[in-house]
Amino acid sequence: MSAGNFDAGMEVAIAEARKAEAHGDVPIGAAVLRGDELLARAGNERELRGDPTAHAEVLAIRAAAEKLGGWRLPETTLFVTLEPCAMCAGAIVLARVPLVVYGTADPKAGAAGSVLDVLAEPALNHRPQVLGGVRDAECAALLREFFARRRG
Repeated sequence: MSAGNFDAGMEVAIAEARKAEAHGDVPIGAAVLRGDELLARAGNERELRGDPTAHAEVLAIRAAAEKLGGWRLPETTLFVTLEPCAMCAGAIVLARVPLVVYGTADPKAGAAGSVLDVLAEPALNHRPQVLGGVRDAECAALLREFFARRRG
């Protein structure tokens, strides 16, 4: 996958983050691609659904698995605007996603190296390749501006 594809995949995730913000959720978005094929896209829906597990990554992984007809997501890339948390990192491992590309690090709950490194844990049976910092400034600004408005 070329750097241009990374940008295109992250663009979809950023669009989903903006949609999440529009309905009151923290602006985090995700997309699952297989090559250039968009399999699934989702934004955070915790507030919308009243569901603590309705993170963008989990929703996108579920939709991609449904589209592919099975729980394994081989040859896919998960794009997400914020470094995955421990729950999402666990879902990524269980779905066998081979590549995770994220926008900005999460120093409070990140599980791809910031707080924990679930995605590189040698005891687990799957360790995806991880690339962070793709469109970092833009992804960080979405979150910073959202929380600044909330604090008012």
